Amino acid sequence: MNNSIFCFFINIIVIPIVIILRLIRPWFLVRFGGMISSQIGHFAANTELYLCEKDAGINVPKQRHIDIFYFAYKPLCNRELAKMWKRVLPHVWPYLIAAPIVRGNRLIPRGEIHEIGNNTQNDRDVHNLLDRFPPHLQFSPAEEIRGKDYMRIMGIKHEDPFVCLTVRDRAYLNSHLPEGNWDYHNYRDTDIKNYVLACEELANRGYFVIRMGAKVHKAMRTRHPRVIDYATNGMRSEFMDLYLGAKCTFCISTGTGFDAIPLIFRRPIAYVNLVPLGYLFTFRKQFLGITKHHISIIEDRELTLKEIFDRGVGFALSADEYDSRGIRLIENSPEEIRDLVVEMVERLEGKWQSQEVDDSLQKQFWEVFPVKAVDPYRGRPLHGEIRGRFGADYLRNNPAWLAK
Repeated sequence: MNNSIFCFFINIIVIPIVIILRLIRPWFLVRFGGMISSQIGHFAANTELYLCEKDAGINVPKQRHIDIFYFAYKPLCNRELAKMWKRVLPHVWPYLIAAPIVRGNRLIPRGEIHEIGNNTQNDRDVHNLLDRFPPHLQFSPAEEIRGKDYMRIMGIKHEDPFVCLTVRDRAYLNSHLPEGNWDYHNYRDTDIKNYVLACEELANRGYFVIRMGAKVHKAMRTRHPRVIDYATNGMRSEFMDLYLGAKCTFCISTGTGFDAIPLIFRRPIAYVNLVPLGYLFTFRKQFLGITKHHISIIEDRELTLKEIFDRGVGFALSADEYDSRGIRLIENSPEEIRDLVVEMVERLEGKWQSQEVDDSLQKQFWEVFPVKAVDPYRGRPLHGEIRGRFGADYLRNNPAWLAK
């Protein structure tokens, strides 16, 4: 039976199925959830947080119920991750069966209860659950052998510490989802050359650095033998994307899709060039972050932290919003990136030396930062308990930025 005939048959029986689901609802609730399977950030983080919320009893119906998932978007961003989710989610149905039922359910009023809803559409850990529950995904013994063997091919021994680096540019979405216009995301792009200093600093400290990416614009120019441009050297695979992200000592990220892999495996993350600033990741102690510099074009000066939010760009999610408000975003310098990475390394190694001013600067930052912010687009909280830290050197070097 080809797909068109199958779809026709399914559509005929959908409404009776929906009616049956409504009739049995008082005794047994059936819910459906479409996984955002075309983008790895949401595919990983949203699904893990659904499972954490289930463990915590959040957004869980009080009555007997079953949750049925399906991969709602194509193309599938990572087949290996899909395979792993199927091992922990007991009910993953084919798209051709589940999606028509969801569409049919939406045709009849008051069917919202049959959709899993917010806890699979949100990648913000506002309940700080990642620190409460262990990762839900595990590699099988065969996968562990496969991953270690491939790392040896890369020149990395099992005991060698390594860091993943993921730097957003527009190449991936334009290639993976070419039918969309992704220009509105371009304000998040950064230049890989600005990361070489930090990577070579890490390499000189004994770490391997692996530059991640399924599709990137530029190769990374460095001759250091411990810095591996995995994104361009022909060694990349969907499986190793997962394995490296899960096993890294920490990840350096600009706040882009891949970092959801180290996130769900509870790895520390150093965020650089992160915009919009209001979406700073705050919900784990193992998070450090700094943002791009926000420059007023008319005034030819950098905005303060308070001005970023007062002028409406603290939550801006498109390049046009920055342009319309006369704001130019300037990337973090190589030195700023290096300083944050060194802070992360030394904190993890127990060698970090705080200065007397640091606690005061952190306090000033969080007094201005809108910790009670609600997502202006979805109406949900963006932050739970604040556990992350803003980069110490960034605050030391820019004290006027904190002016109220």
